[in-house]
Amino acid sequence: MSYGLYIGRNHTADGVAYLAGYGDEPSSHWLELRPRCRHEADARIPVGVTPQADLPGRMSEIPQVPETARHLRVSYSYYKGVPAPLTNGGLNEHGVAVRDIWSSSRAELVAMTPADQTGPNYSDLACLVLERARSARQGVEIIADLIARHGYADYGGNSHLIADAREAWVVIEFSGGQGLWVAERLGPDAIRASRPGYVGMVPVEDPARTDFLYPPHFVSFAQEQGWHRPGTPFDANAVYGDGKGRWAGVQWIEAEMAARAARPEKIGLADVFWAVRTERLTGDTAGYGQVVPLLGAVPDALRLIWHTPVGAVAAPFVPVFLGSAAVPEEYRQHRYLSDGEASRFLDSRHAENGRPQTLSAVPQGIESTRSASFAGKRLLNLLFQNHEAFLAEALALWQAIEARLAVEQARITRSAAALIEAGEPDLAAHLLTYFTDTELRRALDAMEQLAQALEVRTRYLFGFRTEPVPRAPAQLW
Repeated sequence: MSYGLYIGRNHTADGVAYLAGYGDEPSSHWLELRPRCRHEADARIPVGVTPQADLPGRMSEIPQVPETARHLRVSYSYYKGVPAPLTNGGLNEHGVAVRDIWSSSRAELVAMTPADQTGPNYSDLACLVLERARSARQGVEIIADLIARHGYADYGGNSHLIADAREAWVVIEFSGGQGLWVAERLGPDAIRASRPGYVGMVPVEDPARTDFLYPPHFVSFAQEQGWHRPGTPFDANAVYGDGKGRWAGVQWIEAEMAARAARPEKIGLADVFWAVRTERLTGDTAGYGQVVPLLGAVPDALRLIWHTPVGAVAAPFVPVFLGSAAVPEEYRQHRYLSDGEASRFLDSRHAENGRPQTLSAVPQGIESTRSASFAGKRLLNLLFQNHEAFLAEALALWQAIEARLAVEQARITRSAAALIEAGEPDLAAHLLTYFTDTELRRALDAMEQLAQALEVRTRYLFGFRTEPVPRAPAQLW
């Protein structure tokens, strides 16, 4: 279960489109920066799911492309038994951003899923788009081609929001092993939230339309199953999905953003932060926060993701440049909430005696640093226990930090652009790395300092709750 939000460029104050959201899987989440890589002509990569997945299948291999793109992504360690690490959001050097969002298929399709299904899983598709796509439209074509050639290993249905500076596409991949998918284009006037991902009416009576894409058997299969009557409107969500259309939370946030877009000042960066942060939508399930400005023709080093290491209600957004050399250790994978780590050690003695599975997957050097994810969860629980007293103060603090960072990010961008233009890309990379590292660690300091203050106030003003039912603001989902 995840949340995605696309804002077309005609609705924003800066004329830039945005893709934002979060993933709410309960396992660990971390930032990964993958470099551009060249691969051997016969290189292959593993994809799919194992017999242990919730919907079982078989792993397989597919050909790798000659070169994969540099990209920044958020990964996590567990969902429904699909092999880790998993990915559901990121940005590549070509300005293509992806969000992975669940989208339940109808029960009959789930029941049709072969027990030996093969092909890329939902995370594989997100990674492959980040590695290969040079436009949002090409991202759709990559998914369509992969499903047609290799199949699709699913867990009950899924979707992706793929966006670039010009447009976005919602892609729904349906369960059942039938090669069914549909994609809808979102233009510069669109405001679209996904939770779950959905596509409604599809103009199948006009196959020449270029704003909807689907495989040749998309309509005929539904009619063979008796799910659609020829000559009637084709509602993809009703025919192949959960049949619920736009969920209540989707309707609420889309209306809120449309109202902000109607103001003379339109939608600003702070409004997009709010849409990911609002306590009506964001709680403990949100593993992180992500806002991607979909920039046009800029040096790839200057592309960026605004990131929080926990649900954005408990952390400020910080810009992370694609041109940074590496992700700070505090924001990489730690053992906290990582699947399988409860039975492993940072000690090689057992591993050397024939039990390699007992050695932790997390390097000792990384584990010796602070964990931004752990710090964020501690703060979130302090905030939510007594949210009536503490939450407004924290939100005001994050907004103040972000307002300062927005000014600094613009200055750093101009400075790095000048260095690149002057033929000094290494100096630009140093500047971007220094800024990103410094501000991510400053944000972590602020989170820990606020948590320390709230712990003292909680202890003496309220005491710590020990009831089994946690407290939190009311949420729509």
